[in-house]
Amino acid sequence: QVQLVESGGGLVQAGGSLRLSCAASGRTFSSYTMGWFRQPPGKEREFVAGFSWIGNTDYVDSVKGRFTISRDHAKNTMFLQMNSLKPEDTAVYFCAAGRTPIPSGPYDYWGQGTQVTVSS
Repeated sequence: QVQLVESGGGLVQAGGSLRLSCAASGRTFSSYTMGWFRQPPGKEREFVAGFSWIGNTDYVDSVKGRFTISRDHAKNTMFLQMNSLKPEDTAVYFCAAGRTPIPSGPYDYWGQGTQVTVSS
């Protein structure tokens, strides 16, 4: 069982930056693939970025060059650095963990989500 808690969301102007954090429980953090998803208002949840336990990373095309996923194994924490934010990045952001070797999932465990709002 893995428990995930996101933080770092908020309101930011277009062009600004935010860093999301995802704190994971358990002692096997390094053996899980970790990822970020988001759900914009009125839309389905979508994959944003992932970091597999075998070392692969992947990003959705719309965030490439602007978002960076990273993880601190010592702190059991994953991050999503979001730069050059756009209004279309507005969404609830979720972190996820799973045994899959594929960064985009599927995932087994989910956090509760954190709201990111980008104003124009």
